[in-house]
Amino acid sequence: MIVMVTSMLIALVLGILPAQQGTLAFTKPPAWTDRASASSMRVAEFVVPRASGDTEDAELIVYYFGGGGGTVEANLQRWTAQVESTNEPVRTTATVNGLHLTSLDISGTYVAEVRPGSSERHNKPGFRMRATVVETPKGPYFIKLTGPARTIDSASAAFAQFLQSLTFK
Repeated sequence: MIVMVTSMLIALVLGILPAQQGTLAFTKPPAWTDRASASSMRVAEFVVPRASGDTEDAELIVYYFGGGGGTVEANLQRWTAQVESTNEPVRTTATVNGLHLTSLDISGTYVAEVRPGSSERHNKPGFRMRATVVETPKGPYFIKLTGPARTIDSASAAFAQFLQSLTFK
């Protein structure tokens, strides 16, 4: 009995308790189009249709890294560094269906890596990113909506509905 309790305490301290069962579930807004996931770490990808006058669509990607992926603060800082902006990002928190959400909203020039680990970077002025860390019993999920600012503005209501639909099942 002491060995089992000690093992559980060590696992708890190290953050390696067995993963909870379940997954993040959500409802896709009707105007968004499914896109094949480019990686096993991408739970879902959607194309968000461009607003009138924009030259490209936006994208929303839901990531899950097996319960890892860094702290909430580390992700907010990384996302902030992906957009060159003269304005401070807006950070908000919410609880949706028992899940804690921490969100970031930032506009400027999108300069994220084209691919993870790549030295090649995007250079997309007039972009906006809305990103959210969703804390679940299975570990964090990450939601990232990026695209031309006008398109992200026009998708704001759909994005809010998407976030409100999040559940852990």
